[in-house]
Amino acid sequence: MRLLRCSNTSDFSLTLFPDEAAPRYAILLHTWGADTKEVTFNDLTNSTGKDKPGYKKI
Repeated sequence: MRLLRCSNTSDFSLTLFPDEAAPRYAILLHTWGADTKEVTFNDLTNSTGKDKPGYKKI
């Protein structure tokens, strides 16, 4: 399982947890904009997408 981790500088990274070691988490999912305006998994893994309007929702 991959979860978002927020640093003290408000940057996000993906953290991999084995299923049996995953902490408690919540799934929050909703999109309002076009797919080109929302942050994707690929954006997070490539450290891109900060310029997309949907990034501020994270």
